[in-house]
Amino acid sequence: MTSIKTFIDTNRDSILEELFELIRIPSISAKPENKPDMIKAAEFLRDSLKKAGADRADVFPTAGNPVVYAEKIISKKLPTVLVYGHYDVQPAEPFDLWNSPPFEPEVRDGRIWARGADDDKGQLFMHVKAFEFMTTTGTLPCNVKFMIEGEEEIGSVSLEKFCRDNKKMLEANVILISDTTMIAPDIPSITTGLRGLSYVQVELSGPGHDLHSGIYGGAVLNPCNVLCDMIASLRDKNGRIVIPGFYDDVLTVGRKERDAMALRPFDRDKYMKSIGVDDLGGEKGYTDLERTGIRPTLDINGIWGGFTGEGTKTIIPSKAGAKISMRLVPNQKAEKIAGLFRDHFLSIAPSGVKVKVEYLHGGEAYVSPPDTPEYQAAALAMEESFGKTPIPVRSGGSIPIVSTFEKVLGIKSILMGFGLESDAIHSPNENFPLFNFFKGIETIPLFYSHYTKLKS
Repeated sequence: MTSIKTFIDTNRDSILEELFELIRIPSISAKPENKPDMIKAAEFLRDSLKKAGADRADVFPTAGNPVVYAEKIISKKLPTVLVYGHYDVQPAEPFDLWNSPPFEPEVRDGRIWARGADDDKGQLFMHVKAFEFMTTTGTLPCNVKFMIEGEEEIGSVSLEKFCRDNKKMLEANVILISDTTMIAPDIPSITTGLRGLSYVQVELSGPGHDLHSGIYGGAVLNPCNVLCDMIASLRDKNGRIVIPGFYDDVLTVGRKERDAMALRPFDRDKYMKSIGVDDLGGEKGYTDLERTGIRPTLDINGIWGGFTGEGTKTIIPSKAGAKISMRLVPNQKAEKIAGLFRDHFLSIAPSGVKVKVEYLHGGEAYVSPPDTPEYQAAALAMEESFGKTPIPVRSGGSIPIVSTFEKVLGIKSILMGFGLESDAIHSPNENFPLFNFFKGIETIPLFYSHYTKLKS
């Protein structure tokens, strides 16, 4: 019988070319003009899953971008794994910072370089090819379903309704997701927690039109100046967020779990070098890993206003704005936090400006206990594949729909990701190591095998 390694070695070039075909589709969910590309990517995945051995593969329209659903049911007596992924990607700007065109994938230095190489097209396609291996070799040990959306990068706005409307179709024992990272290529890990997200946009309006900064400067409030002052005031000198009520629902992590987190290998100097900084900072009283895993945050994601072109233009701008994300921890609710932010931000605005706060999207934090058969199956699979027991970690990132899956479908998710922190997801020069991509294809069938045995 063909082994998974033989399957990979024999089909290596064709596997990569199929992935590259998917990557070449600029399925950017944030841009309305890319709507045709969203449909094209969904149809590509539908056809890929049919080719891989699905008995059923369909593209379901939604109010937003379509959802791809596929399944292969062997027996109702066997457990069912529901694979989740997303085919939409982040915008690629600024283009001038890419070393190669973002939607023309290249292999250099043992890595795939392109937008979506890791997040999530590369990691998603590992599951398609692992599924193909199991169907073609007759080694699929349980039922499998796929649910692949096109709106993860904009908050999965249509997926909750899709799940509610198709609850029966989506019945499963576990949801398997590869959209997270490992500690290092030789240090496997499984994500046991995700932070939630509350994302807002603010806009300040001052004068009815841009003013001459010489004639009016000093007498008229400058929206850009005021915005900077207001945002700067949201944290104190210890890095603690000062919005009233912000920490009221934060689930405090005990010393035992914090000590366990400290066992994770972490080279601070290497970490700083990998992201190009000379120092780190954050909330006082917590380690670097704790700040990104178990504590909430508030960050400016973008800020605008006034004249930013080449040369000079001496004005007091009429408007200024910013996009702000708040990462949340267990027990914090996205909409409640957005409301607290809105109330506080409006309260600190001076009377010379008008303030608008808009809640864009969000989701709750998620925790997956490591004492379940689902986690044990993932751990056994990674240990068999990598030769090392994986380390459970809490991620600072967010996949807002994961908490919705548990709420709507009543199914726990296992976050078995193969990306690395150095993959530059959401940034120019996103990449994905070939080793991790193929190791993912090799590991996924092992999860199915171990999970079926543990559930039998």
